[in-house]
Amino acid sequence: MTPMNRKLLYIKLLHTLIWLFFNVVIFYLLYAAIVGQIDIWVWVCVGLVLLEGLVLLIFKWFCPLTIIARNYSDSTMDNFDIFLPNWLARHNKRIYTSLFVIALCILAYRLIVS
Repeated sequence: MTPMNRKLLYIKLLHTLIWLFFNVVIFYLLYAAIVGQIDIWVWVCVGLVLLEGLVLLIFKWFCPLTIIARNYSDSTMDNFDIFLPNWLARHNKRIYTSLFVIALCILAYRLIVS
């Protein structure tokens, strides 16, 4: 394995681990909102997702790891920088933003009703 391929592999591994972390964050937020378990972790999750959104906004809707990975690959595939199926990598932001908004709507409902 060449040093460039090794660096891309490390970026893909890190990117995938961060993606998994944010899956836990978003699905915990969604679960907590659905069952009405509004605790400090809900607000931590909201803050983490908003911080991630800010990072994406700063980098013109690209993950900084994607920008770094571009130095090590000429691939045009959406999943060149992460271990995800190409369709999921392509629609990742749309899917998880939708889940986040749903969780926020449920959370807002819970806070208003209680």
